[in-house]
Amino acid sequence: MFAAIARVFRTPDLRRKLLFTLAIIAIYRMGVYIPAPGVDYSNVQQCLAAGNTTGGLYQFVNLFSGGALLQVSIFAMGIMPYITASIIVQLLRVVIPRFEELHKEGQSGQAVLTQYTRYLTIALGLLQATTLVSLARSGMLFPSCQLPIVPDDSLWIIVLMIFTLTAGTGLIMWMGELATERGVGNGMSLLIFVSIASGFPSAMGAIATSQGWGVFIGVILIGVAVIGLVVFVEQSQRRIPVQYAKRMIGRRTVGGTSTYIPIKVNMAGVIPVIFASSMLALPTMLVSFNTRADGTLPDWALWVQTNFSGSSPLYMVAYTLLTIGFTYFYVAITFNPTEVADNMKQYGGFIPGIRAGRPTAEYLEYVLSRITFPGAIYLAFVALIPLIAFVLINADQNFPFGGTSILIMVGVGLETVKQINAQMQQRHYEGLLR
Repeated sequence: MFAAIARVFRTPDLRRKLLFTLAIIAIYRMGVYIPAPGVDYSNVQQCLAAGNTTGGLYQFVNLFSGGALLQVSIFAMGIMPYITASIIVQLLRVVIPRFEELHKEGQSGQAVLTQYTRYLTIALGLLQATTLVSLARSGMLFPSCQLPIVPDDSLWIIVLMIFTLTAGTGLIMWMGELATERGVGNGMSLLIFVSIASGFPSAMGAIATSQGWGVFIGVILIGVAVIGLVVFVEQSQRRIPVQYAKRMIGRRTVGGTSTYIPIKVNMAGVIPVIFASSMLALPTMLVSFNTRADGTLPDWALWVQTNFSGSSPLYMVAYTLLTIGFTYFYVAITFNPTEVADNMKQYGGFIPGIRAGRPTAEYLEYVLSRITFPGAIYLAFVALIPLIAFVLINADQNFPFGGTSILIMVGVGLETVKQINAQMQQRHYEGLLR
């Protein structure tokens, strides 16, 4: 392994890309600890030490920001506005025909969609920054902490904070795109990877301190098993054979080749888990906004607080059903069997034993629906691991070896290693991993 890493750094072009990527990551992590203007950093640290944040959706966003959200730093919004904007633009392809046309235009159309994503990212960053500043100013970001997070809540300071947080979102987006262009791997994915990985040491340390070394070793073993499961499923695919007929173009014979359509078991990736987590976090956030002056809650809020916590059976059932439902929904809008069948027919391709055209589309729909079901069950199982851990060992709901964290980290790690491996094979005919 060390010899393979040495080969990577002996290649000048690859070494330059790796060092550039590491520099972007270092700048990103530095920004996590730079407080936004007007924020009392010492009070924030004392409130963090006391715990009891708003939880719910903001605890979820804090995971993707590498802890920057609850630090109220300049990078508090993290990469979440960009993720949300990318998902919205992708979903709008189903609703707005113009977006679907741009998607089919190739590189020029993708450039326009990317520009729309950037604009939407800034708009969402501005909206989320305003919400975060309101929470910090009112004291609802740390309900049990009486220390002021924003001592001077004048209009100038509030506006400056909002614009600084929005500018931080734009800077993160630019750094991610720069890392994609000049570095190794997908820059946005790597920033998410680093944000999640940064919370692992503290999460594991908390488990060792509160639960003992026996539970700590058990968690490590569970983590290895979960990583193995995720790697196995993420690499699994159903290969549908495709045969292209021979055609005469002038005096040349083209076609006659055999290939396949790879249909992954988990085609939806981590998106359904993010959707389900966000949907179930909204009721908890609504409860925090309806707390009375004396600290009590209305009857409906008490019911939501009781039944929509991570340890309740109703929450787990809803989480499972939403994850499965969003998996089918996302796969349906991202993979169009009719379009694939039409493209195959246009270029003279066919699935052996299946007629071209509509029968091919129906066959692809049949295979897709059957293979999506185990993929959806797998996503629901991995997403429930932190909730089960919360019940069994009283761990934090952001259990390090489950849910979105492991899915993203393993997926990004596999993709980055593949890219490094491909570049190594281009230069040395020998990959990173043998």
